[in-house]
Amino acid sequence: MGFFLADTLVYYARDLKTSLPPKADSAIIIRPMVNGENVKVQAIAEEAFRDYKSHYHADERLDRKKCDEAYKDWANKACSTQDNIHEVLVAHQRDNLLAFATVRMNDPQQGEGVLFGVRPAAQGLGIYKALMTDGMDWCADRYAREMIVSTQIINIAVQKVWGRLGFEPRNYIYTLHKWFD
Repeated sequence: MGFFLADTLVYYARDLKTSLPPKADSAIIIRPMVNGENVKVQAIAEEAFRDYKSHYHADERLDRKKCDEAYKDWANKACSTQDNIHEVLVAHQRDNLLAFATVRMNDPQQGEGVLFGVRPAAQGLGIYKALMTDGMDWCADRYAREMIVSTQIINIAVQKVWGRLGFEPRNYIYTLHKWFD
């Protein structure tokens, strides 16, 4: 029929009513984003998702630069919708923003870690895991019973972190593309 498989998204879930992992002892500080940091968060998204292998980059007909810009735009929208059910967490060290996480409540029972970005130079320092644990705490503080997260099936590194934090696979979603021209 002319469709092609562009991506497989894997969802993981974790019960938040069981004990949550302790926060890591680290020089990295995790806190909610404050006014004026949205440009820095967008810059991290732009850097972290350059050439990221998602369904955008899997489609050869899409402009590579615009594929990258999608994540910057996604981060920008998240930064402009902070309220009781949306939050942007940032990781910083000595006033240098290194990473961000966007979290939201999907409904009163379920929180979601939506978009996480870590500067390439800061990867491997445990920042992603720290953002995940703070995201879990944020959801639990809003009385969520569970937290879900998703990524491309080929993103093994974050799936390993999720497994160590007690998340389990929930379901998979295919993304198909077709051009009608």
